[in-house]
Amino acid sequence: MKKMKRIILTTGLLSLVSAVPALAADGAAIDSGSTAWMLTSTALVLLMIPGLAMFYGGLVRTKNVIGTMMHSFASMGVVAVLWIVIGYAMSFGKGVLGGWFGWNSDFFMLQGIDSSITNGVPDLVFAMFQGKFAIITPALIAGAFAERVKFKGYLVFISLWSIIVYYPLCHWVWASDGFLFNMGAKGAIDFAGGTVVHIASGISGLVIALFLGARRGFPKAVMHPSNIV
Repeated sequence: MKKMKRIILTTGLLSLVSAVPALAADGAAIDSGSTAWMLTSTALVLLMIPGLAMFYGGLVRTKNVIGTMMHSFASMGVVAVLWIVIGYAMSFGKGVLGGWFGWNSDFFMLQGIDSSITNGVPDLVFAMFQGKFAIITPALIAGAFAERVKFKGYLVFISLWSIIVYYPLCHWVWASDGFLFNMGAKGAIDFAGGTVVHIASGISGLVIALFLGARRGFPKAVMHPSNIV
């Protein structure tokens, strides 16, 4: 009972704090509702990663369950660091080299967005939200080559793929000066990652699957999926 009272009291205090409008250095106010929803959405996307690990782990043979599940969790570690260091700067910085990708040195290591607010949402929250999509996208590709690659090779692949494919595509579609973003009705209207996440991971997975070929012994050998529940 005491524990429940503490939870209710903490929730109430957080609600009161969130209701007080915070101000950035330039005087812009934080929209508590929009920010709360962005944080909730960030948490929901983050939950997709262990969910994806469970899903892929249940599609492979028992001996490969742990390795396959670690593909998703490894992406959470490797890609998250990459996103903080250069990913956000390449995705949402000003277009360079004709707009092929973005760059803003102020966004390097997320240094220049500590107190900036855009449309009522702190830029750090937006960067965190976008970072979750950067994490799950290469993890989605892992299902195309499950049981057929070494773990070290996978880590190298997701690092290079994020830099060469994901960040430029994210800039084209979601950055304010991205050429697909600015094509209007003829361009990309992508609110849920259909282009940046699903098309990119789907085509990449298809190319890798065709390149690597089928599993050894398939379809002659019986390969029953495991049951991780």
